Amino acid sequence: MPRVTLIGYRGSGKSSVAARLAERLGTGWSDADEALERELGSNIAAVIGSRGEGFFRDREAELLRRLLFEEQGVLATGGGVVLRADNRSLLRRQGRPVVWMMAPAAVLRQRLAADPGTAAHRPPLTGGDVLDEVATTLVEREPLYRQTADAMIDVADASPDELATRIADWLARRPAATSSSHGVPEAIG
Repeated sequence: MPRVTLIGYRGSGKSSVAARLAERLGTGWSDADEALERELGSNIAAVIGSRGEGFFRDREAELLRRLLFEEQGVLATGGGVVLRADNRSLLRRQGRPVVWMMAPAAVLRQRLAADPGTAAHRPPLTGGDVLDEVATTLVEREPLYRQTADAMIDVADASPDELATRIADWLARRPAATSSSHGVPEAIG
């Protein structure tokens, strides 16, 4: 089965879609944030609060490398994994195809507000409120997601089941050797 890596901002549904997509593909799946929390014995917000974002990003990069070489199924990455150039390069080399799960800032903000785990698992990135920083942080990250992804899918108005079906259908149609060399991710309808 093809490995596929899901990237996108927090709240885009990477974990929910990864589980359903793995089921459709008959393969396993991993959530990088959950795996990292297990390894560190603490949630991400607490790790960043006590050890700093640099420590967290170093551990995230180490885990990404391991997961890309060990995982044979679907990988849901953390929202900020694309911040480091080495991670983006590794994703383009070892994580393909990479699907960017995208949504407008207002949709992501609404999803984060509705998620009771936001405070514990999604620390503020700019020192302010997690919800207030979505638009600004998303604008900074969008070019990084774009340059990393082979394809993009709008997650704003579809359920995780619908999204998993669309990605599975795209994977079935996609020639294995195809890559996004021109820097424009293919839109998954």
